Amino acid sequence: MSQSCDFERGALVAVLTAQPLGGTLDYLAPEGGCDAGDFVEVPLGPRRVLGVVWGPGAGGFDLAKAKAVSRVLDLASMDAAMRGFLERAAAYTLTPLPAMLRLATRAPRLMDPPGAQKVYRPGDATPARMTDARARVLAVLREHGGMGFGLSDLCDLAGVSGSVVKGLVAQGALIEAEAPRDAPYPRLDPDRPGHALNEDQAAAAAALCEGVRAGGYGTTLLRGVTGSGKTEVYLDAVAETLRQGRQALVLLPEIALTTEFIDRVEARFGAKPAEWHSGAGQAERRRIWKMAGEGGVQLVVGARSALFLPFRDLGLIVVDEEHDPSYKQEDGVLYHARDMAVLRASLGGARVVLASATPSLESWANAEAGKYNRLDLAARFGVATLPRMGAIDMRAEALPASRWVSPTLRAAVTARLAAGEQAMLFLNRRGYAPVTVCRACGHQIGCEHCDARMVEHRFQNRLVCHQCGESAALPAACPSCGAEGRLAAVGPGVERLAEEAGALFPEARIAVLSSDLFGSARALKEQIAEIAAGAADIVIGTQLVAKGHNFPLLTLVGVIDADLGLQGSDLRAAERTFQLMRQVAGRAGRAEREGVALLQTHQPEHPVIRAILGGDEEGFWRAEAGARRQAGVPPYGRMAGIILSSPDARAAFDLGQTLARNAAPLRAAGAEVFGPAPAPIARIRGRHRVRLLVKAPKGAPLQEAIARWIAPVKLPAQMRLAVDIDPQSFY
Repeated sequence: MSQSCDFERGALVAVLTAQPLGGTLDYLAPEGGCDAGDFVEVPLGPRRVLGVVWGPGAGGFDLAKAKAVSRVLDLASMDAAMRGFLERAAAYTLTPLPAMLRLATRAPRLMDPPGAQKVYRPGDATPARMTDARARVLAVLREHGGMGFGLSDLCDLAGVSGSVVKGLVAQGALIEAEAPRDAPYPRLDPDRPGHALNEDQAAAAAALCEGVRAGGYGTTLLRGVTGSGKTEVYLDAVAETLRQGRQALVLLPEIALTTEFIDRVEARFGAKPAEWHSGAGQAERRRIWKMAGEGGVQLVVGARSALFLPFRDLGLIVVDEEHDPSYKQEDGVLYHARDMAVLRASLGGARVVLASATPSLESWANAEAGKYNRLDLAARFGVATLPRMGAIDMRAEALPASRWVSPTLRAAVTARLAAGEQAMLFLNRRGYAPVTVCRACGHQIGCEHCDARMVEHRFQNRLVCHQCGESAALPAACPSCGAEGRLAAVGPGVERLAEEAGALFPEARIAVLSSDLFGSARALKEQIAEIAAGAADIVIGTQLVAKGHNFPLLTLVGVIDADLGLQGSDLRAAERTFQLMRQVAGRAGRAEREGVALLQTHQPEHPVIRAILGGDEEGFWRAEAGARRQAGVPPYGRMAGIILSSPDARAAFDLGQTLARNAAPLRAAGAEVFGPAPAPIARIRGRHRVRLLVKAPKGAPLQEAIARWIAPVKLPAQMRLAVDIDPQSFY
């Protein structure tokens, strides 16, 4: 700690903890004093908890009763920009500030003293016999200036087994030593050459790099068709960020994407970045968290929660596939990672790159309005070309009952298989069938805890609720009337589609990609790698397959039900259908062979289907923007959802009616309130759910009005109230 500090010993300081207490607590500064942003340990009842010095204490009580901060922790301080980000994010999402701090401290044992691990460094001796494996180990250490590596890291970098390293230790060529467990990550080399870029890519990369060099905040929408090489373009911006001595963060929407991406980063920079996601081990999460604050990690690749890491000097945030719905956190703290990325960058003087082949309407509109820069990549990289799009009018197909692959699509798949190519059948429904009905009494098997039908998963021989996760064995008799042998699966899921494909193409190797079928992210990654290497002839998948995967042999995509996403009243139904269809079609023809995408549809004249087939993306966005503008909904208006839940349905509805009757603060801000009404899924995990929807003009002070509106509410026992600013779903 420096000689001077913000708060001398005994000064009253406000400390924010992650405990659900509403705000900061006052403590006395410890011996040696403390600074704003210091991580501290403080007593709270019988416990000692982690906190951050937030500023001067408020006082207003007998200071003799004030407790002192126990100690200042050996952690890098949280800078003013990060504290400001948490405050602004809390205010925007109407989330208590302690809950935001909880997001920012999601690493284990932060109050523990630094641990130690064995690391390996170059020794003085030369091995008696030099093998290729031993040479690779020594070369890795030379390339990194003699830095010590843990055993697993060194083996990964050199591509050797642990016995090779141990053998070098035995001969004195390596030294085994103790070092802090939370060690810096291997340095990335920004000057290693990347892939040769075409003219459009080079121009886009130059523009991004110029922004990084200029410094300060700025957001760029990088729109490129599928396969256009957006990743190589923004990796140039990452390289420039590293040259400037700043840190970079790349957000990905799906953990299954990380393996291929990490390999590309390693090839580009000579070392792996840090990975932050739910699959990372506890020790690794602590290491990343600490190194982010100390500057010991240059590049983090992660899920949306990586936005809350305490970077020392974050210079670039890339949100890849920025349109993806998974960037919206739908439970706990309700936030959208794309919007929070822009907020964090604006407060910390960083650049943002929003990359997508099918941007969200929000990002498209911000670029149209001049708030974001926009760069376009209109063609695929190299010899690959965009797939030809076609519709199969299901009204004209002679399709037997309980079959979903049309004769036209079947013939197309047969032709591709005969040519030694891969085909993909896409259906955005998990499981075997979405409904199980009794043919004797008409009963549909539902979840006991939710107002949702149980989905049959025949591969697992279970019925599963996709809302709460409850599962049960497939019954032999109807639970309503007791009739045996009368239960029937209605409608297709990917498992049923796989069963049909096996009957239609008995010689084909079939792989099913659905999140339900893999026990771990590692197993899913391995399956994706095997498919890319040609281990399957037909790939059947849900929207998981649309998320950026590259299957070189895949030349045909068949969409089983292109109309599926157009059903319902979701204001984003057209946008999401357009994005999903264009993304999944983009899996075809990403190498030398031409690709084709065929959409099975009962309404080929639908404007969205026509836009998908025609490829007039700008025309689609303009039409969709016009409709949204006229309706006054996002991004040309503001919305918020209020979700009340309780074991007592009547109590939830009564509170909703009370809120609706007392909506004067909303009306004063020009907002309207609709409801209360039962949520589309009115019961989840035994809790009844009631929704109210608030709609306001674009410039209305919505959060302030909602805060005044709900402030007088005293929640009964077991009642929960959640506010969802900018809702992305309405279930």
